[in-house]
Order: sequence, then structure tokens, then C-alpha cells
Amino acid sequence: MKFSKFISYFFHPINFPILGSILYFLLVPEYIFKQQEHLILIVLLLGTYIFPLFLLALLKRSKMIHSYHMETIEERKFPTLLFISICIFLGYWLLKSSVVNILSLFYFGYGLGLIFSYLFLYLNFKISLHTAAIGGLIGFLIYFSYYYKINLIIIISILFIISGLIATSRLKLQAHNPREVYLGYIFGILSQFIVFFIYMI
Repeated sequence: MKFSKFISYFFHPINFPILGSILYFLLVPEYIFKQQEHLILIVLLLGTYIFPLFLLALLKRSKMIHSYHMETIEERKFPTLLFISICIFLGYWLLKSSVVNILSLFYFGYGLGLIFSYLFLYLNFKISLHTAAIGGLIGFLIYFSYYYKINLIIIISILFIISGLIATSRLKLQAHNPREVYLGYIFGILSQFIVFFIYMI
């Protein structure tokens, strides 16, 4: 049980946007000025990690949510809308920079995945944001690999193993049932592919 809790906290969904961004800059074959790279990463860290953590702390203090895992359907609605807005705003900002177009798709993909998640809430169904987050990162790296013709099979394989650990931990903690875990994973990957397909048309 302790190991499952560790996995759930260590691989919390809030960690994946900045992790994907760092991987992008480590792997992208195009030259990007270091000053631009650092500026983008600072903005993304503030937008996807520091600012959301501050908001979640406020929501928890005001008792709008009882835990950072937002376990109930009602707890998830407002934070999900906030995260959708953040992802779309950052995706648009990255796209307008015209330097990191593929990275912008990563954020649009997460935004779309969260929209799916939000719609499911009104069906009294909470898909796993943990599996959606790692699914989104895997989906992103798959089309990143295709777009730049880079072999990322080792990294993607490791992420598949980690996704299995995350899914198992969410089930062991009884935070989700199997269908919620699988749907989170599927929509996480699918959202990234949809955004990439639209971009390539």
C-alpha cells in the first residue's frame, strides 16, 4: 500500500506537462537558443506546476477539495476547468512563438484530454487523470518520434512499464475501477493523436 501511495504521489498528473517539456528540449533535433529554451521552461513550470499548486492549496484550504487527488466527481469539476484553460493558453502561447510548434501540440493534447475528462464528470464517471497524464506523454513521444524520425523505443517502453505501475497503484488504492483506469489511458493517448492529426492536415 505504501508503494502504491508513493507511485501515485511521485507520478501525480501535475508532474507530466513539465516532464514532457524537458524531454522535448532534451530530444528535439532542431537548434533552439538556450535563452529561449530557459524562458519557455520557466513559463511552463510556473504555468503548469507552481500556479496550479498554489490554486490547489487555496481550493484545499477553502475546502472546495479534500485532497490533491480530487477523489470525488464534484471536487474535480472546477479544477479540471482551470487546468483546461491553462493547457489551452500555454499551447496557444507556444504555437504563437513559432519555435516549438510540436511542443504546443502536447499542451493542446492535454487540454483536449481534460475536456473529455470534464464531459465524463457529467456522466458521473471520473476517468483516471494519472493514467491519462502518462498516456498523453506516451502519445506525444510517439508522434514526436514519427515527426522527427527519431528512435525513442527505449524511452517509450520505460514509460509503458511506468504506466503499468501507475495503473496498478490506482487500482490497489481503490481510487478507480479498471474501466476508469483504462479509459484515462486511452483518452490520454487518443487526445494527443487527434491534435497531431489536425496539425498535420
